[in-house]
Amino acid sequence: MGAEQILSGVTAAIVAPGGYAADAHAIERATARLEAFGCRVRNFYNPSAVFQRFGGSDAARLAQLHEAAAAPDVQVVIALRGGYGMSRLLPELDLAALGASGKLFVGHSDITALHMGLLAHGGAISFAGPMICDDFSRVEASEFTLQNFWQCLTSATHALTFEGEGNPAVDVSGTLWGGNLTMLAHLVGTPYMPRVEDGILFIEDVNEHPYRVERMLLQLFHAGLLNQQAIVLGDFSNYRLTEYDNGYDFAAMLGYLRERLGVPILTGLPFGHTRHKATLAVGSRARLTSDGASASLVMSGYPSLANLTHGD
Repeated sequence: MGAEQILSGVTAAIVAPGGYAADAHAIERATARLEAFGCRVRNFYNPSAVFQRFGGSDAARLAQLHEAAAAPDVQVVIALRGGYGMSRLLPELDLAALGASGKLFVGHSDITALHMGLLAHGGAISFAGPMICDDFSRVEASEFTLQNFWQCLTSATHALTFEGEGNPAVDVSGTLWGGNLTMLAHLVGTPYMPRVEDGILFIEDVNEHPYRVERMLLQLFHAGLLNQQAIVLGDFSNYRLTEYDNGYDFAAMLGYLRERLGVPILTGLPFGHTRHKATLAVGSRARLTSDGASASLVMSGYPSLANLTHGD
């Protein structure tokens, strides 16, 4: 069964658990783009109800998630954007109900907190992937981002290939988990941080100097969370080095961590705060292989739209 046939029976919900849409036309463009793939769209976000820097009051944003999860016609729930706000909702979220809903929750950045909460409370699989702003709402959207998203959500397995300079040779399998590094460090010691052993941890971040990246990874290490088969780095960009760094750059930081952590660390994963991003099934079974020149990440054992809409 082709992706087009699957998507013709799909309803995608838009929710705003974090920030609001700064572009007044973002929802319109994103809706048109989703409909062009054959989806129906239900928008639970109300632009007129924006509160401070958030896409609504805490109660309103909480209600959006719960209503989308309870809607029988919805299969996919896509976050409007990240920013900040998910942390405020965690204590009131019915994570068990969200996990049991069978909905495919999608987002990244601040939405990492939701992914981790779902994994920690019941082991529900969710998707680190594109959001309405700006992935679906760009005037010129990334073809790679959109195609990779639908390939993941309409297939029983999902494979990525990538390259990274100096990557070690590995062949490991385990639970795929992770997301935005700042959010992972933020969740350490809370009930919303899963304890994944011998997994494959993927991370990304933006606007974070290499020493901050190192500091956050050391925090995870000291908290006993890096007993992993491998760590895979996505995009780390938009930071600024100065003369004070005196040669301490991302490569120096990476070299130190590779020696200190005792875990294979790979770079080059096409994921993060970047225009071209892959979709990753958080909590899925994954196999990571690398010959030192090229790497492959294959995900399986996650819910797909084919199963949800057609019972295959």
